Amino acid sequence: MLKKRSLIAVVLASMLMQPVTMANNILLPDIGTAAAATLSIGQEIEMGDYYVRILRGSAPINSDLLITDYINELGHKLVANADSVQTPFNFFVMNSNVLNAFAFFGGNVVIHSRLILDTDNESQLASVMSHEIAHVTQRHLARSMEAQKQNTPYVVGAALGSILLGLANPELGMSGLISTLAGSQQSSISFTQSNEQEADRVGIRTLTKAGFDPYAMADFLQKLADQSRFSSKPPEMLLTHPLPDSRLSDVRNRSNQLPHKNVASSLDYYLAKIRLAALGRNKNATTLILDEYKKINNKQTNIALLYGQALSQYVSKNYSQAQKTLQTLLNEDPNNVWFVDLMTDIDLELKDPSAAINRLLSALKAHPNSHVLQINLANAYLNNNDLQKAASLLHRYTFSSPNDINGWDLLAQTYTKQHLRGEEMSARAEVSALQGDYRQAITLLTNAQSYVKDNANQVARFQARAKQLEDLQKRYAHYQR
Repeated sequence: MLKKRSLIAVVLASMLMQPVTMANNILLPDIGTAAAATLSIGQEIEMGDYYVRILRGSAPINSDLLITDYINELGHKLVANADSVQTPFNFFVMNSNVLNAFAFFGGNVVIHSRLILDTDNESQLASVMSHEIAHVTQRHLARSMEAQKQNTPYVVGAALGSILLGLANPELGMSGLISTLAGSQQSSISFTQSNEQEADRVGIRTLTKAGFDPYAMADFLQKLADQSRFSSKPPEMLLTHPLPDSRLSDVRNRSNQLPHKNVASSLDYYLAKIRLAALGRNKNATTLILDEYKKINNKQTNIALLYGQALSQYVSKNYSQAQKTLQTLLNEDPNNVWFVDLMTDIDLELKDPSAAINRLLSALKAHPNSHVLQINLANAYLNNNDLQKAASLLHRYTFSSPNDINGWDLLAQTYTKQHLRGEEMSARAEVSALQGDYRQAITLLTNAQSYVKDNANQVARFQARAKQLEDLQKRYAHYQR
């Protein structure tokens, strides 16, 4: 009998990834007409926003901007080469020791950190992401709902919400899932496995067009199959992404029809991989990755090897040694965002915020739009008690990047130091709203008004924002049924 978490994963895969039956070799369906009658693109985007907020509030989404920027840059490179893109795409990394990935409404793709660590190269990572992108572009969930017309978007959406909640609280998530499916007057959701093969076919095309090795998908699936063969429990990804022999053969056959490409992984891939392991305090993974880099022994891995050593020294609080190790890299590439980020963290640990500020201002001349550098500079200003500079920078940042909790959290900290209680509460309200806690957000904004009662403009602004969130809460209430 499957454990509850595994059952949640299986049902999630069925709901998100299994459309109506299709023969392997026929043309793809007209997805615009196959799904539009049940769920519009606008509804998908709205539902996606709702469930992203659930994830932020209940699941361990990685908030490291370097990791977030990397996975989104890679994802959007693939999206730019995908067909039938009808929604914006957002990519997230979830801190998890479970090897998995999934996609849901509105172009949202979640990659588990373990999956990144277990890939052998960037093409393998891109192959998983292209597969998930295909689930979205082919609108598998909407098409499944169309095939079962008795399901409304709200019924299936509520089930999905229970499953996503189960990522953080398996007991609560399963309880919600059982009651939701029972309430929908159906005991199960039954589909075929053809969606996986379709996502493979479409994904390989995207992978190849984006310049990655088309053989990488088959290689990674083979790696999963090998792990399953020699383990008492298969990788979680094979529970949510079934891998019958026919699917692996189909992927291998399609790859063999394409020219093999020897595609080098980017430096950012190697840096992201070791950063996830080191800052995740995963000593075994860190050691294995560093050993792997030593064996590969090329320019990229040698740089990542030094970076990993500096990260390990930083995690061990050996800041002076970390500074010395990292300086070697900065001497060669003084504006590299990965290196500047770590060195400014070291500066702050060594109680030298002025050095961090100067370093960041210099790097921003080369990368003026870098979210990582902007947030680091705001944090350095905060540590140096340059509160007005921090607030000014964060006002601009939260305006241009309103969905980044990092900016609102730092702005709240800045307001706290400035003894601006009303403004602090308004910033914390934005954090609560991004995490789906509208009641808390509205309460904060209502209470904040008493601290700015002598400022009519501020009162009006807080009232207007509270009304916006009340309207959002009412509109999204459907998905809680």
